[in-house]
Amino acid sequence: MPSTKRPIRIAGSSGGFTDRQRAILSLANCDVDVVVGDWMSECTMSWHGAAKAELASQGVSEDERAGLYDPSFMANLTPALPVLQEKGIKLAVNAGASDTEKLAKVIVEVVKQQGLNLKVAWIEGDEVMEAVNKLLAQGEKFENICFGGELKDWGFEPLAAQCYLGGAGIAEALRQGADIVVCGRVADAAPTVGACMWWHGWNREKDFDQIAGSLIAGHLIECSSYVCGGYYSGFKDLFDGCENIGFPIAEINIDGSFTMEKEPGTGGEISVGTCTSQLLYEIQGPQYYGSDVVAVLEGIQMTRLEKDKVLVQGVKGNPPPTTTKVGITAKGGWQAEFHYYLCGLDLEAKAEWTEKQVRHSMGANASKFSVLKFSLNGYAPDDPRNQDVATADFRVFVQTKDRSLVVRDTMEVPGFNRWCMENFLQSCPGATIENDIRQSAGKEFYEYWAALLPQREVAHKVRLMWTGEALEVAVPGCMKEYGYKREERQWSYETGKPVSLDSFGPTTRAPLGWVVLGRSGDKASDANVGFFTRHQDEYTWLCSLLTIPRLKALLGPEYNGKGIDRFEIPGLRAVHFLLHDHLDRSYNATSTYDGLGKNVCEYLRAKYVEVPNAFLRRGRV
Repeated sequence: MPSTKRPIRIAGSSGGFTDRQRAILSLANCDVDVVVGDWMSECTMSWHGAAKAELASQGVSEDERAGLYDPSFMANLTPALPVLQEKGIKLAVNAGASDTEKLAKVIVEVVKQQGLNLKVAWIEGDEVMEAVNKLLAQGEKFENICFGGELKDWGFEPLAAQCYLGGAGIAEALRQGADIVVCGRVADAAPTVGACMWWHGWNREKDFDQIAGSLIAGHLIECSSYVCGGYYSGFKDLFDGCENIGFPIAEINIDGSFTMEKEPGTGGEISVGTCTSQLLYEIQGPQYYGSDVVAVLEGIQMTRLEKDKVLVQGVKGNPPPTTTKVGITAKGGWQAEFHYYLCGLDLEAKAEWTEKQVRHSMGANASKFSVLKFSLNGYAPDDPRNQDVATADFRVFVQTKDRSLVVRDTMEVPGFNRWCMENFLQSCPGATIENDIRQSAGKEFYEYWAALLPQREVAHKVRLMWTGEALEVAVPGCMKEYGYKREERQWSYETGKPVSLDSFGPTTRAPLGWVVLGRSGDKASDANVGFFTRHQDEYTWLCSLLTIPRLKALLGPEYNGKGIDRFEIPGLRAVHFLLHDHLDRSYNATSTYDGLGKNVCEYLRAKYVEVPNAFLRRGRV
């Protein structure tokens, strides 16, 4: 066991498979005790889970097929292995996807090839299709936590299901002597939680405030450079070094408080602003749910200690829930899209002209699409400086369970591509079709259903590769029932003491984002968006300005008529909203450009409101 007299230093090396490959080696060369990383998302869960189910249905054995784990992971890990061993640094990652054991075996082999002595463990239990089917047979509803409804009425056949495991299994693997712990679908923050539970020896039955602190530390570092200035709305101050923004390091104390730092000698920054930005990313309300604890966010405080060092404290913890989130994947059908480029004046009229022509070509086939969406994206500014900025994208997007509608495409039997393309020579003026028609050829897509699964149904185990042992991880004995419905699991409210907006003096109509920063993200088909300010009087104004009705008005046509939740974090001068089902069924099936919800905040920051002149005189964000 490590000493509990000092904090544990944990570095975040990856926020997804698209992250930079230098990370693990770079961080191993820093002063850290553990490196964690997140290689999975709801998107990749669906890809790998569906592929595994489909290959199994075709009779392809696990030995015959390629491993369905993150294909980029080993290139990141392999050069770092000697340094990890030399410095005694532990590694805990969720790169296993749907083949965690296979990835663990690959790591063991590479460790042997390098002549190293690193012990590898892997975490089992996240694949729960069998448990889902059992509970369905017993009448379990598996109500969708984003938009409601029961799984039996979904209209799609579930192929795969993965639940979110907590950090207890990772902690046990480290207690048993593992140097590398490979996981499938653990929660994004679970590697940090597990490392802290191991290092500090926390009691998972009662040390809720401490575990909750590590959960939030894990949330801040799990998306790597986001917390160091990536996606930060104050990015204009960070151009120097932006080509190499650093990776984060959290130093977590035994009481659950922690400090945030970043990799030395890199771009970006660690500030109260960047940490607030990442905290507001992908949360769903004042209660942050993990399998090990529930963290309450309203009392969190952040303090700048020095350049690139921020203290985070005030997180409170409640007992873990009886349930954990489960993502269920099904084949959704086929989708395709066709793009016209429209240029110049009268763009709305040109889009209407084009839509009428395409619909006429489709005829009765238009009714066979489950989604048929025409959207004009972009506009030509007054007196455009060049032709490109005067050009907008007119997108035709379709989904259907009838594969022939998007795959067939001959003169004799036309399909989607032909119906769009054949109107080119009777188009409006200033219309061009794109020269890459691969998107219109049709591709398979997946539907994703987010629900809750009782933790008691999860066979959570630690597998030790060096002994062959399988150690069961019991569910906590202190679990609390928080309910299945959203209103039981979160609370929502307007500000307690609104102030007259006139009291802030004269105003100028200006973009909200000139004085307000923010961040947004996705959780299945929900989108979250949080706003925060630089000064206390701006926060008082923001709380009174940003009511739920005002946010609906700012969303304009983007508002889908569904629920919006709101809460405040006074210590961060932040107001947070959750937009129910804003993303149209989540990333793999969405018909929107912003399938990951990362852009809705910047859309709202660009909307005009009456901004007090006193705030504008301080300078724009």
